[in-house]
Amino acid sequence: MSKPPFPPRHPPAGRGVPGLAARALAAKAVAGVLGQDQALEDAFDDASLEARDLALARMIAGVSMRRYGTIGTLLEKLLVKGMPRKSGPLEAILITAAAQILFLDVPDRAAVDLAVRLARGDDRAQAFSGLANAVLRKISAGKEELLAAIPPEADTPSWLYKRWSAQYGEATAAAMAAAQRVEPSLDLTVKADAAGWAERLGGRLLPTGSVRLAHNGPIRALEGYEAGAWWVQDAAAALPARLLGDVAGRRVADLCAAPGGKTAQVAAAGATVTAVDRSAARLQRLGENLKRLDLKAEVVTADILANDLQAWKAEPFDAVILDAPCSATGTIRRHPDVAWSKSARDIGAVADLQRRMLGRMAGLVKPGGLLVYCTCSLEQEEGEAQIARFLEGNADFALEPVLSDDIGGIEGAITPGGMLRTLPSLLPDPDPVMAGMDGFFAARMRRKG
Repeated sequence: MSKPPFPPRHPPAGRGVPGLAARALAAKAVAGVLGQDQALEDAFDDASLEARDLALARMIAGVSMRRYGTIGTLLEKLLVKGMPRKSGPLEAILITAAAQILFLDVPDRAAVDLAVRLARGDDRAQAFSGLANAVLRKISAGKEELLAAIPPEADTPSWLYKRWSAQYGEATAAAMAAAQRVEPSLDLTVKADAAGWAERLGGRLLPTGSVRLAHNGPIRALEGYEAGAWWVQDAAAALPARLLGDVAGRRVADLCAAPGGKTAQVAAAGATVTAVDRSAARLQRLGENLKRLDLKAEVVTADILANDLQAWKAEPFDAVILDAPCSATGTIRRHPDVAWSKSARDIGAVADLQRRMLGRMAGLVKPGGLLVYCTCSLEQEEGEAQIARFLEGNADFALEPVLSDDIGGIEGAITPGGMLRTLPSLLPDPDPVMAGMDGFFAARMRRKG
């Protein structure tokens, strides 16, 4: 699909119309993803909307990208001549309006009317406002029949679905694709008394120790946020730190640490933590989170590939966590734009980066200490293959298999080789919103004494 430019050259027709600003922001966010200009979440950072409109814009944009494959297929069927050229933001307007009609509790008439207003408000799209009206009315009139003809895997890019089918089998690939069509729950890691907080917040305690809520409102409004009782962290993302075992009184390095969920975990468990990341801005956010949680860590801005690590090697750590940069294909449930902003080429590039990072870690771990490597990727090049290569070149490290008790007994999350591999389709539940988890890989290795 083409790249829809934004913002409109003059104000949308009907400025001040309730809900119009939220739709405009949602379309702008989707346009940014389609044009490869920005991540979906970044579009909302400086938005000057009221909280209600901002939440609506996030919801519309999120569903638009989560069901982008379905919506794109429908638009291709209905636009016989294809998306008009030089139509400005028309494509993004149609996508976000279709998302409302098909998947959100929004009156169809309102979704169509506001989309037409947005089109009329742009001098590139206004000539196609009638086309927008006709297409969206067709979607509204035939939504059930149109949706029934589209398979669940349509919302996963074909190149990625083929990879997953080859790696995990067709049935598992289909289950993962289906799980990623559903907006996920909110998972929290709690400093203390997880069962008590699950009850107070109306959630449930997962076997892994995370608290899961069916919540899509403001996080800051939840009890315990201001008091620093918990932090937001997907249940799968909380597992790698658990592989370190008892870290009380030990020195732990968390590399590529921002936004700081794992740093908070090991600090709360009593470790002396050094949190390292190359992004000063992301580390600032990490510091703010630690302050709210009343937790301590040494925060270091450094690129572990570019910086001299001799000072750290002189006093190696009891444990090191490397949460390496990755393709992030395991986070599509929470970040649906990832599916449409990545390609197979990205996997090869990040795999090379991971290999170089992992190769620099050996000297940072003291004899007898642990190295945990993890990524939020579902691709084996970024997981099992990295560990095989590392162990082949570092004879002083040995894989320490992940045990069921380490991860709360999650069924199907340990590979035959003893590594952690969570999938979006794990943790089934009758309520799809309360099911699933991010796709994560982790391996635990011990340096021989």
